[in-house]
Amino acid sequence: MGGVLEAVIRMPTKVEKWKDEVYGNEIRDHLMRFAEEGWDAIPDEEQDAWFERFKWWGLYHQRSGQESYFMMRIGTPNGVIEPGQLRVIGEVAKEYATGPADNPEFGDAYCDWTTRQSIQLHWIKLEDIPEIFDKLESAGLSTQQACGDSWRNIVGCPVAGKDKHEHVDSWDVAENLHNTFKGDDDHVNLPRKWKVAVAGCDEGCAQGDINDLAFEPAEKDGEIGFNVRVGGGLARKEPRFARDIDVWVPKEKTAEVAGGLSALFRDYGDRDDRFNARIKFLVDEWGPEKVRETLQEEYVDFELPTAGEDMRDEYTYNTGTQDGHNDHVGVHEQNDGNYYVGLNVLVGRQGADDVLELANLAEEYGSGEVRLTQRQNIIVTDIPEGNLDDFLAEDLLEDYSPDPSPFMRGSIACTGTEYCSLSIVETKNRQVRYARWLRDNVELPEDHEEFHIHLSGCTASCAQPQIADVSLRGMKTRKDGEPVEALDIGLGGGLGDEPRFADWVEMRVPADEVPGAIKNLLANFEAERSEDETFRDFVARHDEEQLAEFIEPEETNYEDPYMHNTKQTWYPYAEGDDSMDASPAPTDGEGRPLKPADD
Repeated sequence: MGGVLEAVIRMPTKVEKWKDEVYGNEIRDHLMRFAEEGWDAIPDEEQDAWFERFKWWGLYHQRSGQESYFMMRIGTPNGVIEPGQLRVIGEVAKEYATGPADNPEFGDAYCDWTTRQSIQLHWIKLEDIPEIFDKLESAGLSTQQACGDSWRNIVGCPVAGKDKHEHVDSWDVAENLHNTFKGDDDHVNLPRKWKVAVAGCDEGCAQGDINDLAFEPAEKDGEIGFNVRVGGGLARKEPRFARDIDVWVPKEKTAEVAGGLSALFRDYGDRDDRFNARIKFLVDEWGPEKVRETLQEEYVDFELPTAGEDMRDEYTYNTGTQDGHNDHVGVHEQNDGNYYVGLNVLVGRQGADDVLELANLAEEYGSGEVRLTQRQNIIVTDIPEGNLDDFLAEDLLEDYSPDPSPFMRGSIACTGTEYCSLSIVETKNRQVRYARWLRDNVELPEDHEEFHIHLSGCTASCAQPQIADVSLRGMKTRKDGEPVEALDIGLGGGLGDEPRFADWVEMRVPADEVPGAIKNLLANFEAERSEDETFRDFVARHDEEQLAEFIEPEETNYEDPYMHNTKQTWYPYAEGDDSMDASPAPTDGEGRPLKPADD
């Protein structure tokens, strides 16, 4: 009897069954067939299965009320967008990423730069996929494995190979991993996503601690290579920092170790419970020692050196110390004497026309290359010193500043209810309004130039709220008897040599009271801090009850037009009737509403 029960309990998920039937590279042929035949060619009873598979080719079906429209993600390893590619991205956004309603802050066509140095476009029609793929691939760009249960976009220091402060050039390592494992049949079908970070600089901006696999610079026997950490991640209200498995690897062996760990996850990861199917839970169960032992015995054919001497004590990125050039915003000299300029893109969203104008400027003043950061910003590289003043005087930089307010500079937001089926609240437009209000109404202490506020619409943590100074997470509550959008507030998260997750100290604060809460929090911080104490240390010094008292949510002159339940609309910013019944979706390839089958 026990065996029968065990068999039932350990039954593979329906997603695994779908993947057993069709997955990986072969999905593309089916995708192209559906694109040719149109939206109606996908049987209703098979939509969930195909939507899950389409993710492998970078396509997420948008939420209820937006049927037949997709988000498309383009992977750019290490955030590197080579000369000519930014123009193609802008052209694709302008031509294809347009929908039946405008966003009041951002208009129609735009690009989202993500926290994994990728690009997301919205309102993509299935019927346009072949043309879009042709345009992207002709420029060396791809959506392959940008989503799905496989190797995701590889992240790292966005100025790798150009940074004056790096211990080792990690760009060629990231590029090699990308070229090796994208489309590799041995690694296309993993239990869940596989996120990899490669660090080479002394800032720690690759955020290895929150990735499934991290390579971090370390010295052993006089050689700079990488220590290996495994099992980081933020989602499911169960965040983990990656664990040290006591392995050092030289540059030339990184692909072998990465492939071994990917295969270990493929073979031993949980395929029976998707909520438990990340490697962080396998590391919890086994411990780092068993991970190392299994990697050595089953997956690599050379002796794994023990860990070297790391450089984590030099990290400044998101440490709360206010040191370093760690978020790469501003003007910085490269290792070749040229300069890169990091531009603040508020919540990572840039209009297609602005993207095309930036492509022009990158070609005029630099090499044409740009790079994306994990803070949703963009960097123009290779600018000669003689071109700097003219570039900085360009009108476009009034909107995308290299010297923004700390509240603008520190803002990150996920997609939110605008398009996402998981999100509980509206995010991007709200965080834009929060940042502007805070800029105009709140002063940080003079010694704090960086202050991170991350708004995530749900517990999936796409905006990485647990590692922010102020963490915001979407919820619902009631105010004056009416249901309204609300946010949990956490404090004191960050990375560095001693990373810590935010403490969630105030729950379900109505969204229009959050700016007042942050204003009061910062006033209390300035009044109560010890001399030269950082905000992060201030939070660590107080318990949750004391921190909750510092927050003091209250209404101000801030106005929030998204307080109603945006999840129940077909599009949060639709003019007039925004109910689900008013949605034009699904539509055909030309954007015309499709009539129900019984009409």
